[in-house]
Amino acid sequence: MKSIFFLSIITTLALGTGCSSIPDYDQSLPDGVFKTAEALQKEERFEEALKKYAEVKNKFPYNSLATEAELRIADIHYERESFAEAEASYSLFKELHPKHPRSDYVTYRLAMSYFSQLPSTIDRDLSLAHDSIKYFEEVIKYYPQSEYVKDSQEKLKNSREQLSEKEMYVARFYEKRDYHLSALKRYRYVLSKFPDTDQIRPALLGAGRMSKALEQNEEAKKYFQELISKFPESEEAGEARSEAQ
Repeated sequence: MKSIFFLSIITTLALGTGCSSIPDYDQSLPDGVFKTAEALQKEERFEEALKKYAEVKNKFPYNSLATEAELRIADIHYERESFAEAEASYSLFKELHPKHPRSDYVTYRLAMSYFSQLPSTIDRDLSLAHDSIKYFEEVIKYYPQSEYVKDSQEKLKNSREQLSEKEMYVARFYEKRDYHLSALKRYRYVLSKFPDTDQIRPALLGAGRMSKALEQNEEAKKYFQELISKFPESEEAGEARSEAQ
């Protein structure tokens, strides 16, 4: 019985030791604390990793790893899909380290943090889309050779489409209630701010209809003709031809 008891204890201790794959790094050195944080992050033990990265920052503020720890903290927030916290962390990092060699990555992740908070439907607040657009454009403009340019271009287009759809949603709301001038202003806004989106055709048609309703016949004619000229095969062009008669 005693041998079984001791065997059980040894087995338990062995299993307990094997459960942790974190090497015993020297915690008196910045490199040791940082490597511990990295290992914890790799195992997705995020709360512990955050504490260790914070320890690097606080105990060794003048070591180069302190800056890297700041970035890793932002990355963990992003990995956990805590996008508001990620946004704040990347923004602060960008402000404190404007010439960091990975500024393209930081700017891209900041844009993605805003983008990832956007709602799935256009009837909700899309104000964060403006922030995502700002930083996606920054990646494209200032880091043209970056590996993040292509995805930034795609996400930028997506953000602009969402905003244009939102404006069209509001414009149609006004139009249905015969608020012709308010609707016209919204359609014009889409035409001036989002000419590269899929909403350009319905915006031209809407602007033409609202101008016609307001008896601005020359303006209406201009919108209808532009729609027919640029998109002759579209469904909206067919409606414009009918409206123009």
